[in-house]
Amino acid sequence: MDKVAMLQVMAEMQAAHNQQIHPDWRSKGYEYYRAIWVECAELLDHFGWKWWKRQHSDLAQVKLELVDIWHFGLSDLLRRGALSDSLIDQLDVQPRQPCGGEALRQTVEALAADCLTSRSFSVARFAAVMATLPLPFDDLFRLYVGKNVLNRFRQDHDYQKGTYRKLWWGREDNEHLMELLTDIAQPETAADELYAKLEARYRQAGRAS
Repeated sequence: MDKVAMLQVMAEMQAAHNQQIHPDWRSKGYEYYRAIWVECAELLDHFGWKWWKRQHSDLAQVKLELVDIWHFGLSDLLRRGALSDSLIDQLDVQPRQPCGGEALRQTVEALAADCLTSRSFSVARFAAVMATLPLPFDDLFRLYVGKNVLNRFRQDHDYQKGTYRKLWWGREDNEHLMELLTDIAQPETAADELYAKLEARYRQAGRAS
C-alpha cells in the first residue's frame, strides 16, 4: 500500500470513529486543539522531563501519545477540509540526527504552543516531532490503525458512559494493544482480527478480577 492510500485509510477510519462519537461531529465545534496540547503534556510525561527525580522513557507509550495527537489533528484537518495528498511530503519524514532528549521536548512544546496560538493543528509542527522522535510514516500508519481499533473497542464497551475498564490485569489497555500489534503483520487488513484479540483479552481480564 502506498503512502497516499495509507493517508486515505486513516482519514476514512478517523471519520468513522468521529461519527461513532457523534453523528454531527463536523459541526459540533469540538476543541481538537485543546486535546492536542493536553496529549503533548502526556507524551512528555512518558518521555520524561522532571529534573528533580529519576525517570525512564517509555518510547512505546511516547509513540502512542503521538498517534493520539494525530487522531485529533486528523479530525481537525478533516473538519477544515484541509486534508490532501500533498501532506505526504511533510509527513514522510527523515529521522533527524542526532536526536537528543531536549530536542524532542522542544519540538513537542512548539507543537503545543502553536495549537494554543492558532487553535488549529500544524502538520509541519507535528512532522517535526515525528522526525525528532523519530516515527516514520509507515510506523505512524501501523500504530494509528491499531489505536483506532482500540478507540472503537472502547466506545463499543461504554467508554462514554464511564463503565469501560481501562486497566486489565493492572496494566492499561494501551500496553495490551502494543503487545497484540506485534502479531499483526498487515494492520490495514487485520482490524477485525485485532478487535477480536482485544475482546478476548478484555473478557479474560474481567473474569479474573
